[in-house]
Amino acid sequence: MLMNMKELLAPTDEHQFAIPAFNISSYAMFNGIMDITEQKHAPVIIEIHPDELKHLGSDVIASIRQRIQASPVPAVIHLDHGPDLRSVMAAIRCGYTSVMIDASSLSFEENVAITKKVVELAHMTQMWQVCTDKSDPRASEIPAGDNFSYVPSLFVRDISVEAELGNIGVTDADKAFGQVIHYTQPEEAVEFVKQTGIDTLAIAIGTCHGLYPKGYVPELKLDLLREIKAALMTAGLDTKLVLHGGSNNPDDEIAEAARIGIAKINISSDIKAAFYNKMREVLTNQGLREPNEIEPPCIKAMQEVAAQKIDLFNCTGKAVLYR
Repeated sequence: MLMNMKELLAPTDEHQFAIPAFNISSYAMFNGIMDITEQKHAPVIIEIHPDELKHLGSDVIASIRQRIQASPVPAVIHLDHGPDLRSVMAAIRCGYTSVMIDASSLSFEENVAITKKVVELAHMTQMWQVCTDKSDPRASEIPAGDNFSYVPSLFVRDISVEAELGNIGVTDADKAFGQVIHYTQPEEAVEFVKQTGIDTLAIAIGTCHGLYPKGYVPELKLDLLREIKAALMTAGLDTKLVLHGGSNNPDDEIAEAARIGIAKINISSDIKAAFYNKMREVLTNQGLREPNEIEPPCIKAMQEVAAQKIDLFNCTGKAVLYR
C-alpha cells in the first residue's frame, strides 16, 4: 500500500506512535524490511539516501514501488538528505513518494528559499495509475474527453517534503572534531513551517548520525521536543516532527520521544551494523560463495533489530489504522 509521508504520518499523534524510516542499500535489505514489517503489521518508511540510490540504480525504484503496492502494510519511499534541487527532482522522477531537502547548513533565509521551491515543485506532482473500472469514482476527477484508463493514484496525491532546521551531529572522527550543534528553537520552527509549507520537520534535539563511540551516552532534550510540538500546535500547524540519528540511542528516551511528538524516526546504522557484522561472521567460512547462502542469516540479524525498533516506537499492529 503505497502512500506519501503526510498520509502515512497522519494518525501518529492521536495514537502516540512513531514510524521507523529504515535506510536500505540493497534489494535484499529492502525485502527483509518489508517482510518483517508485514509480520509486525506495521507501517514503514523505506528510506534511500542519494548515495544509496547511486549504488542501487534508479531503475530499482519501480520494483520497490511494485512490491509495496502489493503489500498489506502502508509504506512510503523517501529520499533521505537530498542536498539540492537536482537530487530531489531525480528522486521524484524515478518514483519516490516523499523527499527531504536538507539545506540546514545554510542560513535560515537560504534554507527557507530552497525548501519553499522544493515544496512548490513536489506538491504539484501527481501520481497516476491504470484503472479499467469505469465506475471508479476517481474517473470524475478527469476532464471530459480524457482517457479514463489512467486515474489519480488512490494514495499518492502529491510528493511530501521534509526539511531540517538546526543540525544533527555526526560521530565520524574525521567530521565530528570541532562541530557545533545548533538545536532547533520553537519560534524558528513555527516561522520555518509557515514560510515553507513543509509536511515534516527534522529537528535537532541531541541525536547524531552514526553509532556513538564506546562510553558516550547521548541524551535527548525531551523538554525541547515538547516546546517545539506545543509551539506548532499553538500556531495551528499539524506538521509532523522527525528524529534523525535514531540509531544507538537509549530505548527509554526514544520511546518517550515517539509518545510525545516524534512521528518518524530514522534508523540506518543499527540495521546495517547488524547485517554486515553477521555477514563478516558468515564469511569466515571461505567455502561460501552463493548469495542465497550468505545473505539469509544477515537478513535475519537485521530483522531482529528492526523488529525491536518497531516495538519500541509503539508501531506494531498500527497498519490496521489505514484500512
